Amino acid sequence: MAYRTTERVKARLNASRERTIAAALEIMAEHGYAGCTVAAVADRAGIATGSVYRHFPTKADLFAEVFRTASQREVDAVARAAARERTAAARLAAVVATFAGRALQAPRLAYALLAEPVDPAVDAQRLVFRRAHADLIAAYVAAGVASGELPPQDPELTATALVGALAEAMVGPLAAGVAGPDTIPGLTRFIHRALGVSP
Repeated sequence: MAYRTTERVKARLNASRERTIAAALEIMAEHGYAGCTVAAVADRAGIATGSVYRHFPTKADLFAEVFRTASQREVDAVARAAARERTAAARLAAVVATFAGRALQAPRLAYALLAEPVDPAVDAQRLVFRRAHADLIAAYVAAGVASGELPPQDPELTATALVGALAEAMVGPLAAGVAGPDTIPGLTRFIHRALGVSP
């Protein structure tokens, strides 16, 4: 009987933790990182503020987990889109379209993930986010070089540079809340030129 109670308590705590993360993610998508408070998260999740601190000792701990969760969703979306393509050029076009398209659909969240000033613990997750994207792109570049579709190059260096360029190119439009219709095609052309994709 005690074992069942323990399992029920554990399930309830897990559900409360997941509600807390989901609430924090919603608020960050609406108001950015600066607009998030632990009290607002607790209110949105329907729990006491003390319950948030039971799961996450500080706001930075909470939002490091929120960044990890949100970033993984973005990386997974990019990987799914690229996996449907057959060539390096098409895979990298899918990376750009998915990365930029999702950012433009949720600009406050994307700006928070990419550039908004945050606590150091949260910023550490931002670096993990960039590294995960770079690893994906490096694999596509390496495959393109191996097949002869792309000219010889260092896949890791290329991928890191491309992630930086993509993020930097999106920061201005996200901060200003504007993006022209040529944003994604323009970025795709830039990436293809940088990689040496044949026209």
